[in-house]
Amino acid sequence: MNVVQRARQDLVIANRILAHMRVLDAYGHVSIRHPLDPARHFLSRSTGPAIVEVGDIVEFTHDGAPVTPEPRPLYLERFIHGAVYTARPDVHAVLHAHAEDVLPFTISSVPFRPVLQNVGDMGATIPVWDIADRFGPDTDLLVRNIEQGRDLAGALGQGRVALMRSHGFVSAGRTLNDLVRLSVYIPRNARVLMAAMRLGGELKGLHPGEMAARLAIDPESPAMRRGWELWAREAGCAHLLDD
Repeated sequence: MNVVQRARQDLVIANRILAHMRVLDAYGHVSIRHPLDPARHFLSRSTGPAIVEVGDIVEFTHDGAPVTPEPRPLYLERFIHGAVYTARPDVHAVLHAHAEDVLPFTISSVPFRPVLQNVGDMGATIPVWDIADRFGPDTDLLVRNIEQGRDLAGALGQGRVALMRSHGFVSAGRTLNDLVRLSVYIPRNARVLMAAMRLGGELKGLHPGEMAARLAIDPESPAMRRGWELWAREAGCAHLLDD
């Protein structure tokens, strides 16, 4: 299997895992940068992540246009992906999700921060992007064009995660496995943080050195790929791992 076929197949696995782990439901989407052409990326056509197949994967330029004519419906918010890839040459996978555990932190002044070691590489400061700040109070909160996508990518900056007010979050990965692993633990971090806040008292997050040490771990090391392999089997797509 060549690297392009592998990337397309891995993207199917990522969709299935993220749906199985309840990070994505019928909505939300995940993409991977083209392994041979950094000016392009792969993203599914508009369909539920749990049922994505290889034939659903579409190749896009970073302005959100399919490389070849595509008669099937496309995700409305596909512009998020291309905007992040354009702004961040170091990013090789992008996710947009609506996980409800994260949503309280998009509408509250309480900051979302890492408290679990598994998200130590998501960054100490997580920005909240509000589409109304630049595009006014009358949008439907969806990122419908490349200008809005670029504004969101600007809020993400050089970070790994940005929250979207009343909407969800976007995350960026060094590899697809890196993105999937981090995105699985982001809602879990939100649940633990909320539970600790209900307890009251002093909240202790991760130290800067702990976050730096976590970020220094090779995302493709055997330990960091353990989740990918297990979750693929649990999601019913083990046959795609080695095809």
